[in-house]
Parts: sequence; structure tokens; C-alpha cells
Amino acid sequence: MAIITVSRGSYSKGRELAEKVAQRLGYECISREVLLEASKEFNIPEIKLVRAIHDAPSILDRFVYGKEKYVAFIQAAICRHLKNDNVVYCGLAGHFFVGDVSHALRVRVVADMQARVKAEMEREDISAREAERILKKDDEERRKWSMFLYGIDTREPRNYDMILHISKITVDDAVDIVCHTVALEHFKTTAASRQAMDDLALAAEAKAVLVSSRPDVEVQAANGIVDITTAAPEVHYQTISEELQKAVQSIAGVKDIRLHIVPSDPVD
Repeated sequence: MAIITVSRGSYSKGRELAEKVAQRLGYECISREVLLEASKEFNIPEIKLVRAIHDAPSILDRFVYGKEKYVAFIQAAICRHLKNDNVVYCGLAGHFFVGDVSHALRVRVVADMQARVKAEMEREDISAREAERILKKDDEERRKWSMFLYGIDTREPRNYDMILHISKITVDDAVDIVCHTVALEHFKTTAASRQAMDDLALAAEAKAVLVSSRPDVEVQAANGIVDITTAAPEVHYQTISEELQKAVQSIAGVKDIRLHIVPSDPVD
């Protein structure tokens, strides 16, 4: 039992790899449906979430606390699936969230630009020059997206456990490698690693519930105990405490809530 995240650029065959790995292992394979879940769960039109990835990070600046809300909603939706184990997530962001979960295998798939250009040309019926321009623009937008939201460069090798280059090896070769690797002892689910994933998921759910009203909120969880930190004028401590308690206490898995409210200047 394990979690596999697959990060890739356009036309690098990462989605094909993810689907074949999931099929061979009998795992769930998820991708775009995470956006749909986040959209429905938190009443945000899906197009806003899609544009936040594909247009440019600046799209989020058009919404009040757009960055904070986007990260919270997507993380909650992704973690909700990942905590079940036996799942392959193919898309942006997944590997950012599970760096401290030992049974998560983070895979990056890359491919030669020439092969990617050919695929883009065939799909869009455009010239090689235009196809290359589009792919480079897409790659840069994805890099900017991850830097803007998480301060992490998608090209940085240390963010992955494995980087596979689809060139000399085929997609099926890559599937063999991933399936062999995830079966190693290091990537097997343990009680401790499962708890780490459950803690991440619980904290993400709580943050998503609170972020619309408290965009500065910081949330951590450990064994069902949720720690919430936010800032507020002292005169509002009681009201804020009751608000936070009420919002979080009904979330499944919450055993206790610890509030940490730090003083801030009153709003005129």
C-alpha cells in the first residue's frame, strides 16, 4: 500500500504512465477530478481553479485572498484522496504536500522537447515553431505557478524521489520501474506514516473550512488534536474563539482543538 504522485510537463506521457501504474497495481488514479471536488465543495467555479493553473499565477490576485483559498481548497481535496492509500495522483501540487510521508513515492516524468513538439503539432495542427513556443510558455507558467504558491521550483530534483526520462526507455519501461520501486520496504505504509498522512489531511480540511473567514490562519494536526493559530484584536478573542471552535469541531477525526490567538491591531 502506498501513494504515488506523478508530476509532468505537457506531452511528456506522464498521464499515460500514471494510468498504467494504477491499472497494474489496482490503485485509484486521480487528476482533474480533484479540481471538480474542490470547486463543488467550496462553491468556487471550476474555471477559476483551472485558470489559476494554466493562465498564470496572477489570476489569483483578482480574488480576495485568492492564493490562500486556492492552496487550502486544493490541498484538502488532494489529501482527502491520498489518505486512503493505494492511489496515483497525476497533476500539479501533489508532491508538495506529501514530502514528510514516507510511503509516498514522488515521481517526475520528463521527455525530449523534439518528441513533445511533434505531439503538439499533431494535436493542434500547427508548425513546429509554434508548437515549441506553446510548450515553453506552458512549462514556464507551471514553474511560476509552483514558485508563486509554494516557493518550490518544479525543475528542482530534490523535490522528487525519482525522475524518469521518456526517451531511451518507453512508458512501459517506466511503469516497470515505478512498480518495482514502490514495492520496496521504504515505501510501505506503516502506522507512523499513515498517521502522518491522516494528520496532513485533517489539518488541510480544517484550514479549508477556516480560510474564507480567517485567511491568515495556520493549522496543524497530530493524532486528532488540531492546533489553530490566528491573529485578532484582544477585544474579539472570545468571539473569534467561539467561531473557530464551531467551524472545526464537526470535522470527522477532530478529537480536540487548541486555539492560539495572537494580538493584532484593531481594524478602524
